[in-house]
Amino acid sequence: MIKVLLLFLLLIAGIVLGPMLAGHQGYVLIQTDNYNVETSVTGLIIMLVLCLVVLFAIEWILRRIFRTGARTHGWFLGRKRNRARKQTSQALLKLAEGDYQQVEKLMAQNADHAEQPVVNYLLAAEAAQQRGDEIRANQHLERAAELADNNQIPVEITRVRLQLARNENHAARRGVDKLLEVTPRHPEVLRLAEQAYIRTGAWSALLDILPSMEKAQVGDEQHRDNLRQQAWIGIMEQLMAEQGSEGLNLWWKNQSRKTRQQTSLQVAMADHLMECNDNQSAQQVILEGLKHQYDDRLVMLMPKLKSDNPQQLEKALRQQLKADDKNPLLWSTLGQLLMKHGEWQEATLAFRAALKLRPDAYDYAWLADALDRQHQPEEAATMRRDGLLLTLKNDKNA
Repeated sequence: MIKVLLLFLLLIAGIVLGPMLAGHQGYVLIQTDNYNVETSVTGLIIMLVLCLVVLFAIEWILRRIFRTGARTHGWFLGRKRNRARKQTSQALLKLAEGDYQQVEKLMAQNADHAEQPVVNYLLAAEAAQQRGDEIRANQHLERAAELADNNQIPVEITRVRLQLARNENHAARRGVDKLLEVTPRHPEVLRLAEQAYIRTGAWSALLDILPSMEKAQVGDEQHRDNLRQQAWIGIMEQLMAEQGSEGLNLWWKNQSRKTRQQTSLQVAMADHLMECNDNQSAQQVILEGLKHQYDDRLVMLMPKLKSDNPQQLEKALRQQLKADDKNPLLWSTLGQLLMKHGEWQEATLAFRAALKLRPDAYDYAWLADALDRQHQPEEAATMRRDGLLLTLKNDKNA
């Protein structure tokens, strides 16, 4: 800049001094309505140079003034940023202490000057919610939404979290539905969706997000299996309440073979069908389940059935006993079924076999009832006494 100015001054000096040395200064007339200005070319150039000098001087003064103002503004701005940084650090310590009132206060003060103002406002909103101040929480949340511009995902996640904390479950469900459209594998969104769907009974939606939860590694395999079972049972309860056993049977037939072969679902299905007084369908589910894979839970449902064809159940139990005659539950269940249609002698044999494998107070009681029916009161009394002693022993150990 200085070099350009020097060159410019040399050029002006040449223009001024040249005519003077040559003795030809020229003539300039500037005429207006009221004034006439007469001067030489040299004089006009000198005036122009002086005007430029004055303009440069004014520019220099203004630059110094504005530079000082910018420095002052930067000093104040840096001071606010440092204060915001310190307050954010203090707020994080208070968060660890559980002092949510101080967390909100420190996070909200000078939040606009913090390194991540959106984060400050979101944490302030959650702290206010922890204190139960929903109005302040909403104010902080809206300010965060204004500053977030196009990145609204953290804001909406916080909004859903606050809605769940307030038990606004259906609003939270709408929020997670929208979030899943934008980011279907976000771990926190999936966790919030799990809570919202369980609370609102959206069991089909819960089943739909399980593959995404697996890919995002949200929860372990056992947790996801439990959610799957909970969703299936929830669907069964809804169908039972709305359509009864017909809806349950139709839904069960439409499931894949892999689904129908899950023992826990077979148990739940049979239990719901019995609750609808559809014992025939429940018995079919139990028998098909045992045919595919033995499970104690299916056997334990048999005595609850009001079966029109108990011979099928007895046949299934005897087939299982051929494979495993050391299973006391099979013997006990067979004895209970035999008692239902008065086969007291065979029931007695079954209960004795069960008690031989393991002592059980219920089997002692059932055996005593069967002996009473066969007019053996003394042995029946002995069985009841043994059952009572066993019960007292178990209570003492407990």
